Amino acid sequence: MEQRTARLTLLIDPKKKATFEKLCSADDVTPSQMVRKLIRDYIEEKLGPDWRDEVYTKDNNSPGL
Repeated sequence: MEQRTARLTLLIDPKKKATFEKLCSADDVTPSQMVRKLIRDYIEEKLGPDWRDEVYTKDNNSPGL
């Protein structure tokens, strides 16, 4: 499982950002939590439900892609 974090910087329209933040707040999640969930869902959609086995090696949890 993940042990370290990496920063992802993206540019987004200010109005979309504000709307996203409001929607996240209404769901009681932070924007970061939601972005992480969206990324996990996207990876699972592309690689299937066992994606962690493909992405993380068993030895050191480093990315395998």
